[in-house]
Amino acid sequence: MKHKHRYFKVAPGVWGMKILFVNIYMVTSNNHWVLIDTGLFGSEGRILRMAKDLFDGAPPAAILLTHAHFDHRGTLPALLKHWDVKVFAHRMELPYLTGKSAYPPPDPIVGGGLMSLFSFLYPKQPIDISTHVQPLPDDGSIPFLDEWKAVPVPGHAPGQVAFFRVSDRLLIAADAFVTTRQESAIATLNALPVLSGPPKYFTYDWDAAKISVIRLKDLSPRKAATGHGPPMYGDPLQTGLEQLVENFDKQARPKHGRYANEPALTDDSGVVSIPSGSMLPLFGLLTGAIAIGLLVMLQTNNKILS
Repeated sequence: MKHKHRYFKVAPGVWGMKILFVNIYMVTSNNHWVLIDTGLFGSEGRILRMAKDLFDGAPPAAILLTHAHFDHRGTLPALLKHWDVKVFAHRMELPYLTGKSAYPPPDPIVGGGLMSLFSFLYPKQPIDISTHVQPLPDDGSIPFLDEWKAVPVPGHAPGQVAFFRVSDRLLIAADAFVTTRQESAIATLNALPVLSGPPKYFTYDWDAAKISVIRLKDLSPRKAATGHGPPMYGDPLQTGLEQLVENFDKQARPKHGRYANEPALTDDSGVVSIPSGSMLPLFGLLTGAIAIGLLVMLQTNNKILS
């Protein structure tokens, strides 16, 4: 396979690909396949090549979204020009996919890394794919993935869902927890897995995020593929989840920041209210971050299009 080095096998019937700092997944079931998440804007060429390698270019039966943050739905409009398929997401994510609501703004002062510091640059506005998107069934079933179930895991995004295959206890965990320190640009380039809480800069409700991690730990997964970071397996995964639950308030929840003590409020129409944010202490850092961030974005666009 010409492009095999660009993606990795997670488990039987499940492949992933890292696009700069975020993962997408392709899953087979009953002689068809689905795409889970769509990566960063401009990376549709890589996704189409992966589909060609794995499935001879056959379109997916559907596209499933764990949530609709910019790095998980970035190529949706472009891919839908190639594949006329339905997109499924939790009903609480629909406002952000039908042009009705922006997400709660990211918080650049939490996490202490460049990914956090740059987060004020990240798109939070909705897209509108009303003609293609449908809500996932309320009973936890997943279209075209009969042996899987959807598990609501809000906190990082209002309608975030994880996908769980009971037969081998494989979890596609979205960003409910990740296997890197996503706030750090250096860590996102490091292949060593470190089980961590959800990316701090976009998490808007820390109480809900904690409950979501507990919910996933209670599934006792033996394999986990996350939105950021490499797959994790076996005892290190189980032990890491137990430790994350036990120490969530100390390790994952930020001590300060816009959402540290008060969540944004959302409903099925989108964002209802947002707590007031604090000013970034050093405006010089902010100005520098803008300049560096723009350079990073330009370089990123050049790389992911290749």
